[in-house]
Amino acid sequence: MAWTWRFEKSDGSETEPAVQPEEFPTQGDAESWIGEVWKDLAEGGAAQVTLLEDGTPVYGPMSLDAG
Repeated sequence: MAWTWRFEKSDGSETEPAVQPEEFPTQGDAESWIGEVWKDLAEGGAAQVTLLEDGTPVYGPMSLDAG
């Protein structure tokens, strides 16, 4: 089981992240990582993220807007 993030622009199209992610062994690890780097991702052009478990969306899109 692998947890990954999909990075999207505000229109929902995929974009390359400013910080290269990895595959995470648990949902908690994935969520901790996004909590640490979300500002860098937003500054790099990602507007929202979706959490995936083995390629299947679990939740999202979740906005990276600090407001």
